[in-house]
Amino acid sequence: MSSERISRRVRGIPPSGIRRFFDIAATMPDVISLGVGEPDFMTPEAIRQAGQRSIDQTTAYTSNSGLYELREAVVEHLKQRYNVMYDAEHDLLMTVGVSEAMAAAALALFDPGDEVLMPEPCFVAYMASVQLADARPVYVPTRVEECFQVTGAALEAAITPRTKAIMIGYPNNPTGAVLSPERMREIADVANRHDLLVLSDEIYDRLVYGVEHTCFASLPGMRDRTVLFGGFSKAYAMTGWRLGWMAAPEEITAAVRKVHQYAIMSAPTMSQYAGIEALRHGEASVQAMVAEYDRRRRVIVDGLNTIGLKTFEPQGAFYAFPFVGHLGMTSEQFCDRLLTEEHVAVIPGDAFGPSGTGYVRACYATSMEKIEIALERIERFVRRIA
Repeated sequence: MSSERISRRVRGIPPSGIRRFFDIAATMPDVISLGVGEPDFMTPEAIRQAGQRSIDQTTAYTSNSGLYELREAVVEHLKQRYNVMYDAEHDLLMTVGVSEAMAAAALALFDPGDEVLMPEPCFVAYMASVQLADARPVYVPTRVEECFQVTGAALEAAITPRTKAIMIGYPNNPTGAVLSPERMREIADVANRHDLLVLSDEIYDRLVYGVEHTCFASLPGMRDRTVLFGGFSKAYAMTGWRLGWMAAPEEITAAVRKVHQYAIMSAPTMSQYAGIEALRHGEASVQAMVAEYDRRRRVIVDGLNTIGLKTFEPQGAFYAFPFVGHLGMTSEQFCDRLLTEEHVAVIPGDAFGPSGTGYVRACYATSMEKIEIALERIERFVRRIA
């Protein structure tokens, strides 16, 4: 069949660099995967039970926006944690994870030719969401010397008359960077002066270590120009439940809801009931998982540095981002050989944007035992090639 039958926009989007290594690893024995960013914890029991009970009560659709009780719980969560106010009826939309929310928002907000500034390295779905809307992602590089935090000056230099929005993801996947208050104010200042929207993916907001996360919408004047994304996959170990949310001014939420209602109808009903339980009674589980991630974080970062792979210290999410560019091979070659020769799966850093060149992403959302074995294998591999 001719490839011309496939739309140009889809042909122009490369397959996910994350999934390729995951698919290869799945066919190999004895592989330790530090690849896909998925908690190794089971969803806490009380949350699972809430979802199970709901199946006995209803298997029907919810409203397009989601269960009102769940939207109220998200609103209360944002109020109590970040002092940012939303209306459950008009400003909240429950979605099939953050990825669906982001894709729907891009389709609702961007016209062909619009430009979206995208600090990178960043999650692979950002670029695809923008391109599927026939808009243009404009990469804005970040550097390890600046702790992978985008600066106002870098954003300013990338602005053109076609720029419509800034898309940010902090705590960051893949680097683990967390924005400082100073950098957040710089982004807010650029958005204000150029009348830009800010799409802020904060799915990792609860997974921070020794720092506080600031919700971008809570900054002075930012609530009305921010499209805020969050969800349950990471903090509550609910990846397979596919439940996220978007909060934005009413006009934007109504537009995104149009895309959502025709493409999705509603987020999974049983997942929404589980989400209510998570927000109301899941805090102790969140704290326990964060403490364990922090323990693993220190082990993997110290281990990689000891091996000779200089590693940026992550302050959020659950990823380490070591530099391998001094070993005489590309990031992809490093990942290919490490997987083939030592059965350890990591992801090339440049899968997340040009600034990831020379780095790899290693996810520490796996057991301490596997992390320690992976470090032994990585050390053996580095010594052999060095």
